[in-house]
Amino acid sequence: MSESGNRIKQAGLATVFLGPAVFFFILIIVFPFISGIYYSFTEWNGVNATPIWVGINNFQQILFHDTQFFTSLWFTFRFTVTTLVITNVLAFGFAMVLIQPLRTKVLLRTIFFLPNVIGGVLLGFIWRFILVNGFSTIGEITKLSFFALPWLGSPETGFWGLVIVYTWRSVGYLMIIYIAHLLNIDTELMEAAHMDGAGGVYMFTRIIVPLSMPAITVCLFLALSWTFKSFDIVLSLTSGGPFRSTETVALNIYLEAFRYGNYGVGSAKSILYFLVVGVITLFQVRQTKKMEVEA
Repeated sequence: MSESGNRIKQAGLATVFLGPAVFFFILIIVFPFISGIYYSFTEWNGVNATPIWVGINNFQQILFHDTQFFTSLWFTFRFTVTTLVITNVLAFGFAMVLIQPLRTKVLLRTIFFLPNVIGGVLLGFIWRFILVNGFSTIGEITKLSFFALPWLGSPETGFWGLVIVYTWRSVGYLMIIYIAHLLNIDTELMEAAHMDGAGGVYMFTRIIVPLSMPAITVCLFLALSWTFKSFDIVLSLTSGGPFRSTETVALNIYLEAFRYGNYGVGSAKSILYFLVVGVITLFQVRQTKKMEVEA
């Protein structure tokens, strides 16, 4: 077969295998994104046939008059940083334990991973029942003030209630990534360090953690994206309450567009948030990539 024939054959195979994926990617991701950019410069309630072009008015309204958007943004930042640290520390710690020769390590890995197979909305309702009804019952029986707290009744406890649920859901997934990476660390390097008299703390801080930076980069990125986009669990667990104190930016955008009918303003908020999240995630990946070392 000639060279041109091979190229035609390869192009045909690429079209067959990649064509459907590219088509649905454009249909589901690219087209809505471009449409969102267009609608961010319009005034539209989702019903009128023709949106009204208003230019940058939506962005001016958000930046200079919408205080709730910045309140939601600040809450999202606090929630993201807190959850990011707790989930990664716990996931790495669990991974360190579950790479040891334990008889129940497979069972424990499965148990920790199970929360990821439960849908976010269902998970939120389950934990809402636990925090409101289950904890109060335990508090009455044990007389412990921790369980008697109004977990979804105040801004402070609502914040930590969301952190608990997101940590419980995310830690197992990140743990699997850390386990996969830790199992691939060269054992000869560890044995050589041990023979040179390196202690447990030194090996952990100077060898294991630096060699685990590729996994840490991935897990930090995943945790950032999950928490920045947090919507389903927040909607079913607190609905942004009490008094919109636990409202994330994703929920704020949803309410603006679908409850208040301001699709143009909602689209403008989503574009602004996309830029903020994009800058933060790029900075995180760039910084952690610099800290990676090769075994």
